[in-house]
Amino acid sequence: MTKTLLRLALACLFFLADGIEAQDATSTKTLTLFVSGGFIAAIQSLAPVYEKETGFSLVIKESPPTGNTPIAITNRLSRGENADVVIMEDWELRNLIDQGQLQKTSRIDLGKSFIAMAVQKGAKKPDISNMKSFKKTLLNAKSLALSDTPSGTYLSRILFPQMHISERLRIKTRTISAEPVGEAVARGDAEIGFQQLSELMHTEGIDVIGLIPDQVQKMTMYSAATTGGGQQEEAAALLKFLSSKAARTAIKVSGLIPVR
Repeated sequence: MTKTLLRLALACLFFLADGIEAQDATSTKTLTLFVSGGFIAAIQSLAPVYEKETGFSLVIKESPPTGNTPIAITNRLSRGENADVVIMEDWELRNLIDQGQLQKTSRIDLGKSFIAMAVQKGAKKPDISNMKSFKKTLLNAKSLALSDTPSGTYLSRILFPQMHISERLRIKTRTISAEPVGEAVARGDAEIGFQQLSELMHTEGIDVIGLIPDQVQKMTMYSAATTGGGQQEEAAALLKFLSSKAARTAIKVSGLIPVR
């Protein structure tokens, strides 16, 4: 009888403990963010500060803005994956607003980004300081890598045709999906690679040569908006924080030009 009572008492204790753990888990305050690669370094440096100040935990899901990969932001939202805030290239973000997937009134600009070029760490550094040298570097490269996001699309579909070299580059150009271009360059999969400076400068195993010439540069604005989910006030508070002076400093360090 005593053993039976003891077993029942232990069972009750385990049941209560499980209930407390479940309650703690469900009471954790979190905000889920879909963030494209150009802003990931900034948000990762800001997250600990925000979490300490607010008690909210930021669940950051790094995702390409578009593309065939299932983890692209557009594909995540189309599947109905839950998020509170989306941070990505502005023109794609505006498309999502037009589709009704993000809140138009919540949209804010965060930082300007520019396209840069990188080579494998320790490799010879080609000259891209002017248009003549830039074109020569492109034609002499044995292979090059571009992203399947806006910067890569601009280079392959607009700039290279305008420079009348797209056919000569096509056979040696590799499009990178679901990972930073810098990682492909670091592995030696491509001799040179192009992507947003804020994405390249935080990748190990590469040397960033610099920005492509001003005459053909394309600025990308990174913006944010809320999804209009169940935590609208909390999501709006995060966007306000991302517009603060402290946040602008972190955004600048990450390789972007912050927007006031």
